[in-house]
Amino acid sequence: MRTADCRQLKVKMKDYKTIKQNTEATHVVERSKFIAHIRRVESREEAEQFIAAIKKEYWDARHNVYAYVLKSGESRCSDDGEPSGTSGMPTLDVLLGQGFSDVCVVTTRYFGGILLGTGGLVRAYSKAAALALEAAGSTEVSECSVFEAVVPYSYVDKMNRFLEENACVKESVDYGEQVRFCFYCRSADSAQMCAALTDRFHGEVHEKFLENAYKEL
Repeated sequence: MRTADCRQLKVKMKDYKTIKQNTEATHVVERSKFIAHIRRVESREEAEQFIAAIKKEYWDARHNVYAYVLKSGESRCSDDGEPSGTSGMPTLDVLLGQGFSDVCVVTTRYFGGILLGTGGLVRAYSKAAALALEAAGSTEVSECSVFEAVVPYSYVDKMNRFLEENACVKESVDYGEQVRFCFYCRSADSAQMCAALTDRFHGEVHEKFLENAYKEL
């Protein structure tokens, strides 16, 4: 595996944008087929497993070019045998240029018999990556605080309204002797949310902090 054309970044991130769904997109240029496979990944290990799986599935292709960016800021790319700088880096530049993180693109190329030249390869790989991002869609992920609150049945509607009004996302509701809500909000807004909860329920409902985690909002 070529590594000379790889770039690594070390930038601490909080909120970030990633893809909504794993998918693929195909771009054809002069009978050469570029199949861009895109997947959401959360670690280097997940990215490498995805890359290996695509290489195994498309073993008969000339090239399986890849690039990935993680929320930690780490990124990596490879031309996988294409002329240096014509494929891996352009793919990575598309991801970075559109502000995506926790995403990996592997573009499989089947040669169509016509040489595209350096500029043609850059354009083709960039276009394939852009088409894959468009097909996958985007979603915002933020550092969130996850809470639990237990309320009597008479407070269920009031609790649902509170969560909606305070930009909280409800993860689960368990019905037992009382009703247990699991929900989250942006970590930056958690102190304000807790104060509002106390005020709304006059101290009768208490939140229990569970964890900080990256979540979609």
